[in-house]
Amino acid sequence: MVIKTDPCAFSEMKIYPGRGSKFAGKDGKTHMFISSKTRSLYHQKIKPVKLTWTQASRKFNKKVKIEDIQKKRTRRTTRVQKAVVGMSLDEIKRRRNEDAATRDKNLESTKKELKDRNVKKMQQKKVEKAKLAKATGGKAAAPKIQKNIKDKKVAGKR
Repeated sequence: MVIKTDPCAFSEMKIYPGRGSKFAGKDGKTHMFISSKTRSLYHQKIKPVKLTWTQASRKFNKKVKIEDIQKKRTRRTTRVQKAVVGMSLDEIKRRRNEDAATRDKNLESTKKELKDRNVKKMQQKKVEKAKLAKATGGKAAAPKIQKNIKDKKVAGKR
C-alpha cells in the first residue's frame, strides 16, 4: 500500500496524512506546513536556505545527492586510420611495422639513386657545354645578366 505524502512548503519534508496544516493565501494558493514552527517562519518571510535543518539549505550547500542530474559522460575519441593522399592504408601499415635496419637500407638505396641521377645530369651538362664551345669556336657564349635593375633606376631618380 502506497501512502500519499505532500511536501512541506517551507522545509520540503514529507507530510503524512493526518499531519500538518494548510494555509490558503490571498492569491488562492494553498501551502502545507509540517509544523507551527515552519508556518511561523514562512509568515516571517525567512528564507529556508538560511536555516541548516531545511531540505532547501541542504540542496543549496550540496549535502544531498540530486538524482535528477547525472554527471555528463564524455565520449572517448576513437582513433581511425585513413589513407593519406599519395599513400594507401596498406603502405602506411607496412612502413609502421618495418624495423630500423630495413628502413636504413631503403634510405641508403634512395640516396644512392639520387646521387647517381645527379652525376648523370652533371655529365650531360658538361657534354652539352663542350658541344656548344666547339660550335662557337672555343669561346662559350655566357649569357650576361643585369643585376639590381631596380637599384639602378632608383639611383637615377635621386
